Amino acid sequence: METFLIRALQLIMSLSLLVIVHEGGHFLFARLFKTRVEKFCLFFDPWFTLFKFKPKNSDTEYGIGWLPLGGYVKIAGMIDESMDTEQMQQPMQPWEFRAKPAWQRLLIMIGGVLFNFILALFIYSMILFTWGDEYVPVQKAPLGMEFNETAKAIGFRDGDVLISADGVPFERYGGDMLTSVVDARQVTVRRDGQEVSVYIPENFMERLLADSVRFASFRYPYVIDSICPNRPAALAGLQAGDSIMQLDGKNIAYFDFKEEMLRRQKADSASHNITLTYARAGVIDTITFATDSIYEIGVAARTATNQLLPVVKKEYSFLASFPAGAALGVQTLKGYVGQMKYLFSKEGAKQLGGFGTIGSIFPATWDWHQFWYMTAFLSIILAFMNILPIPALDGGHVLFLIYEIVARRKPSDKFMERAQMVGMFLLFGLLLWANFNDILRFLF
Repeated sequence: METFLIRALQLIMSLSLLVIVHEGGHFLFARLFKTRVEKFCLFFDPWFTLFKFKPKNSDTEYGIGWLPLGGYVKIAGMIDESMDTEQMQQPMQPWEFRAKPAWQRLLIMIGGVLFNFILALFIYSMILFTWGDEYVPVQKAPLGMEFNETAKAIGFRDGDVLISADGVPFERYGGDMLTSVVDARQVTVRRDGQEVSVYIPENFMERLLADSVRFASFRYPYVIDSICPNRPAALAGLQAGDSIMQLDGKNIAYFDFKEEMLRRQKADSASHNITLTYARAGVIDTITFATDSIYEIGVAARTATNQLLPVVKKEYSFLASFPAGAALGVQTLKGYVGQMKYLFSKEGAKQLGGFGTIGSIFPATWDWHQFWYMTAFLSIILAFMNILPIPALDGGHVLFLIYEIVARRKPSDKFMERAQMVGMFLLFGLLLWANFNDILRFLF
């Protein structure tokens, strides 16, 4: 329950900030061009509003709705989610949206997307300034990667070190690397000291989506953190800091070691004698000794990633953080756009998630670094999704405004009303489908 509440709070805080900034973009451009904004509402407020106030001598009412699915600004003289058709039948006023030149209306409509993208770049910049950029060089992973069954089926093997895709070297593990893998013809890995090519089928991404399991993850070495005195490991001479490399002559990683010892414990028929190959201060040695009666040796392993894998950390000054943050934001956008094509596949549609999926990307314990990183990522997503040319989204309005500029005539109000209704119907259906997927994942 505590984990749910922490994630729910992070999700609400993040979405609230993004909605305020998005709608604030529309609001500021509208006010810049002297267009009246009748309402600015965080969350939706059908039937009633939790809180509202209207400053003296202001045309705008500010409020908080009860339905946390977004927010809106109601701009006078515009066909939007409010479907206020009565206002559109009245004589046009100079402060209305429809009375403004097309280029001003265009800027008002892209204001939300623009502000979300700028916010993401700013957050990325401040993350780099505050915490720096820390990652594990994928080519230097000492035990390579562990792959899912689909990856193994096309030729990857546990322990492979990922080198390059179509000759382009890998730097770090993440969404960009996965995109490089699935779009490549062949991936080069280092296996048993030699470079080996793995050929990638065209439908590899669809097969990965069907797995709902990560393509690969780092294999963590089993590094001893502490040893219990007078237990088998201590009596055999093992020390804190020793890195176990092999168990009975087979290469072993952290989870492999734990699973093998648990398997022997359950079977209770294997020999208690084990042979461990370990590294200490760069020197490799082998030792044989007996476990206790329940196949334990009396050690605790390190679990912190930065103590188990080589970590590269880059520090940024305040000024240097801005171009680096902008580059990270653009790279994130490119990666997200590149993966959007898979959404229209059968397996991609199944992976679509709603608020449950979005909430699950936040950490189970409070972590400001991850909170801001996820908020920046969601801001990128919100900007991109809103600029799609779908009626009822900002991109739909932009599409019709571009048509007006090119054709030099406006679409009729009746057409705009119908397009708005169709767009809202599509978005509502998409929202239901995404959250239905979340329910299925929760149940099954």
